Parts: sequence; C-alpha cells; structure tokens
Amino acid sequence: MSNPLLEPIHGVSLFDYAVVCAKIAAGINQTDILKTLGIETAIYEEASALWVARMQEDSTWEVTMEFGKYFGEADNHPKLKDLKVELSKEGSENLEKLKTDRYFYEELCGARIAAYNYGIDGAQWILDKYGINLGDFQSVAVIWSNEHQKDIESQNYENIRHFTDYQLNKQNEYAEMFAKEQGGNIADDIEF
Repeated sequence: MSNPLLEPIHGVSLFDYAVVCAKIAAGINQTDILKTLGIETAIYEEASALWVARMQEDSTWEVTMEFGKYFGEADNHPKLKDLKVELSKEGSENLEKLKTDRYFYEELCGARIAAYNYGIDGAQWILDKYGINLGDFQSVAVIWSNEHQKDIESQNYENIRHFTDYQLNKQNEYAEMFAKEQGGNIADDIEF
C-alpha cells in the first residue's frame, strides 16, 4: 500500500469500515455486524473515529474514494456478505429495477432531494414507498456513479446533460407534490 492513510486501524481495514457503515445503513444492528466481524465495539468506535479523521486529512481524496467503492461492494466482504435485511417482494423488485433502470434511479434521486428540501427524511420516504433501504440505495448509487464517470471519460456530455435534466425535472415534480401535501409553499399566494 503506497498511501499510509489506507493502512488498517486497530485491525479494521477501510474495506471493513466501509462495509460496516453500509450494513448499518441497510438497517442491520451494529452489534450483530461487529460480532460477525469479530471486533469489539470499543475498538470499532475508535477505529471509526480515526477513519473519519483520515478522510478529513486526506487532500488527495483517495481514502474517501476507496471508502465509496468499498461501501458499494458490501456484498463482496468475505465475513459480512451474508448479513442482509430481508426485503419485501416489492422491495426486492424495486431494488432490481433500481440497478438496471437509470431513469428509475434518477427519479428516486430527485425525489429524495425534494423530500429533504421539504423537511422529509428522503431515505425513509424511499424505504416506506419502495422498500429500498439507504444502504442498498447507496450501493446502487455507486453503480450509476461509475456509469457517469464513463460518460465523463468518453466526453459523452449529451448523456450527462440528459440524465442531469431528467433528475432535475423529477426533483421539481416531487417538490410540487411535497408542497401540496404540506399545504403549499409560503410564497404561493404572492402575485407579481
């Protein structure tokens, strides 16, 4: 390893740390995760704090980028890959659709942003409406982020613009919906 910031902390590798975060985000109990990994809670808590500190001090962003990659590869961790939250049939179908349908992914990204803008927990809204937890959503986000990166590298700006516009349009649609559910926006009755 050429970057010393990527060295394990108290035996907790960056891969371990990222996958623990992904599994917690998926709704799995931290105690169960750490037990499966064979790490004591106190050691993990300190390692977690130090991984965050390393990400903050890394001016190259290498640690953060590797964390994101590992977060998206949580199902490949040799010890933790079988720890999963059981999804409903609908949740499983929606998760598969999210992985294969970029329009569906961009729509839910727009909906999540709009929800947060209206004081609604966007991740919880997606879980309630589509049965997809935050950890699974973020894992799929890594897949589509890689596709976006390929578009950048191949200078496929038309594709980038297309999906950016699509997500923004969906964000606006959901913003209108959330506004109506909350009785409208504060300035809706002002005429110019």
